[in-house]
Amino acid sequence: MQDRAKVIFGNAIEKAAYKKACKSKKKYAGKFGDDSEKNYPVAIQKNAYIGDLLDVRNVLVGSLETNAHYDKNASIPMEEFDVKKGIIVGNIRMGFGHYRISMAIASAAKSMGYIPYWMDLNSYGETTCTKVISAQNDLYSLGSRLSSKSALFNRFIWEPLNYEGFRKLSYNAGDQKNAELMAAVFKNIPKDIPVVGTHVWPAQAAVHAGMKRVINAIPDNWPMALHFAEGSVHAVQTHQAYQGYRILNGMNGEKVLNPMPEDSLVYTGHYVDHELVSNIEADCAARKERKAHGKPMRFLLTIGGAGAQKEIFAAIIKNLLPVIKLKVAALYVNVGDYKNVWYDLLKEIPEMKELSTEHFDDWTEMQKFASDAVTGEVTGIHGFYHQNIFEAVYATNLLMRSADVLVTKPSELAFYPIPKLFIKRVGGHEKWGAIHSAEIGDGTLECQDIPHVLQMINLFVSDHRLLNDMCDNIVANKKAGIYDGAYKVVELATRR
Repeated sequence: MQDRAKVIFGNAIEKAAYKKACKSKKKYAGKFGDDSEKNYPVAIQKNAYIGDLLDVRNVLVGSLETNAHYDKNASIPMEEFDVKKGIIVGNIRMGFGHYRISMAIASAAKSMGYIPYWMDLNSYGETTCTKVISAQNDLYSLGSRLSSKSALFNRFIWEPLNYEGFRKLSYNAGDQKNAELMAAVFKNIPKDIPVVGTHVWPAQAAVHAGMKRVINAIPDNWPMALHFAEGSVHAVQTHQAYQGYRILNGMNGEKVLNPMPEDSLVYTGHYVDHELVSNIEADCAARKERKAHGKPMRFLLTIGGAGAQKEIFAAIIKNLLPVIKLKVAALYVNVGDYKNVWYDLLKEIPEMKELSTEHFDDWTEMQKFASDAVTGEVTGIHGFYHQNIFEAVYATNLLMRSADVLVTKPSELAFYPIPKLFIKRVGGHEKWGAIHSAEIGDGTLECQDIPHVLQMINLFVSDHRLLNDMCDNIVANKKAGIYDGAYKVVELATRR
């Protein structure tokens, strides 16, 4: 097997960095075991939550009881992988972002006549792969939460790590070594099925396992060596990212590095669900019409998978309460799978309760509400919670069509075709998502403190130009193909 940690795109890794990478792999192997020789069985089961919506099948690896997505109440069909129409969407849960990008790829694949197989490398409990990913995911989630609570931790540790630490080529060497412990989950997957990794670890693992066609769908607009999976085709959402990745910009200080080969990197545009892209014109027209007729302006607040930034949402709700009572504004609050966040908000803002309707853990009812709201009336505050991760993530996607403004940190949601108000980032790399969105006109600047967030909220409520311009820009961006990234990724993956 080629040692991809020694030389990356023709750039030799320093001996000390390579030694550190090997030590990292040895540490994880010692803690969790090395199952490279294991022969895990594979089963396929329709996803119980988004299977009907996106035609998604879960790929189950190892004993069924240790699979996080195994539905013991449903049958395991004895179907084979469809090597002609199948496409594996490789992902992990790290926050909500990588799941959401996977759903966009699955949606596009379904619309194009392909079968999306959902392969979550963080769901195979008995494998070394999942144990290694879970350990690193826990550390990242902890850091994300601490960064939102401690300005000192954020300034001196979290921001530098996310901005410059993950940017270094030596960091990729460590990931490449660790990914060698993840390849076993692909052993019994047909090698001819294309793989789209929406996090670098599934892409790296697939390459190490000998999968023949791997697309690495890079999420961020800040080029970082963290995202390299040499041997795959790297897809990026912006032209800035393309330039930065092509020359490995700043990935070894000021040193000029060997560039990526031309066929290893492709600009695709934003990864967005087919259901959202295909309805852009109608949804933007509805937003402008609601604004013109004085209907309540609908703000969608989303709590990410790390559950951070609750205090910002509390301030927004307090600020909006008077105009919600006057039916000038309405509010969707998706707390994902963090029910405690909703109850904390109710405790802090008791006036919310009389205005609120709870949509908790009833997927059928939630889908009906989202569908009815596209053309119907909405007033008050609507809270959404789902225990299941798929529903928790996809609820935001379903609500986007009827929402007027999405309030979010500039993460993967920065690339979605809806007017956006950006609150403070979590990690320095995210700021470039807000910069890109502001430049193409479908989102605000990043509001880095609560007073500026509230200023922008009030401007959306009182002003027509801000919303209307964003809607017009979104329609123009669609014509330019900016939101076609998910389709383009599927085309890349399935190109024979």
